Formats: sequence, C-alpha cells, structure tokens
Amino acid sequence: QVQLVESGGGLVQAGGSLRLSCAASGRTFSDYGMGWFRQAPGKEREFVTWISRSGISTYYSDSVKGRFTISRDNAKNTVYLQMNSLKPEDTAVYYCARHRGRNYYLSRDDYDYWGQGTQVTVSS
Repeated sequence: QVQLVESGGGLVQAGGSLRLSCAASGRTFSDYGMGWFRQAPGKEREFVTWISRSGISTYYSDSVKGRFTISRDNAKNTVYLQMNSLKPEDTAVYYCARHRGRNYYLSRDDYDYWGQGTQVTVSS
C-alpha cells in the first residue's frame, strides 16, 4: 500500500511563496511519475503539474506556469511544489498523487494513489 503525505500548506499574503512537500512510502517511488492537483471550494479538482520518474520532464497548467516549480528527490521519496507569486485564486486544498504510467497525466483518472491534501490560503 502506498501512502502519500503532504505538508507545507498555510496562510500567505498575495505575492508570497510556499513550498509543499509530499512524502511517499514504499520502495518504488522512482518508478512513477507524480502530480499535484488542487481543489478550491465549490470547484472540481484540477490538474496543476506533473513530473516524470526521473524528474527530467515536467508539465504545468497555464494558470501556474512560470510561478510554480515541481521537483523531486528520489533518494528521499519526496516530491515538492515551490509556489511563488501566489495569488488569491491559488487558494485551494493541494493534493499530490502517483501517476499510473499512462501517456496522459491531466486527468484524475491518470493517478492511482492520493494524499490527504494540504490547505493553501492566499490573502489579498
């Protein structure tokens, strides 16, 4: 069983930064791509970013491109999300998830294990 535990959320002013972490259990972390999603109140969970197994390839949604950076440390079984220039519209619960290994990574169905989420609140 894979467990994903997010941390690093909190309250920050607009323009500020936060770094989220997602620690994974198990010995096969480096065999899987990882993703971050977010869900704002009353909205669907949406794709934020994805990183390949090696960390060489990444992909971002247009809403966060240029502001957020995903990275991973396979030795620590951890994936990170550095969030800069935060905006009030970035307020949401952020979830990390393990990618199934398909050629697609934008849908929730492309991921099989999820963390419990961490709240990010950006004040204006």
